[in-house]
Amino acid sequence: MSAAAGIPAGREYVYKTLLTVMAKKKILVVDDEMDMRFYVTALLESNGYETRAMRDGRSGLQQAREERPDLIILDIMMPGDGGVKMYSRLKEDPALAGIPVIMLSAVAEDSFRHFLSMLNAHSAQPVPDPVAYLEKPLDHARLLDSIKQAIG
Repeated sequence: MSAAAGIPAGREYVYKTLLTVMAKKKILVVDDEMDMRFYVTALLESNGYETRAMRDGRSGLQQAREERPDLIILDIMMPGDGGVKMYSRLKEDPALAGIPVIMLSAVAEDSFRHFLSMLNAHSAQPVPDPVAYLEKPLDHARLLDSIKQAIG
């Protein structure tokens, strides 16, 4: 028996494995609008995710480096270091490049994709597309589906 958990020694490994599998996925929400951060984090937490929320790209990038979230939901139009700058820095950093990003913005998807293609035209290493692009107003069912497709 495991003294700490009261679990038979042969089953302790299985128990620890299940705990790891059942651990909440961490999602970083980066949006300058407080009501949007609150709404998205409440939606995600009520669906079993652990969240962190930041209000700009600079603090979002710092948080991503510290926490290594499983997924990032990122707005584009923010004061200071906006979402596009944060996104390109994420994808240039080998330690963060593998984190899936869902863009959630009032900017039309066509405009974002055009900007990304212009950015990539002058870059030796192209910035990849995000795993999903969702336009505001938020369709919560579509956001949750996009998250499930990206991280399970």
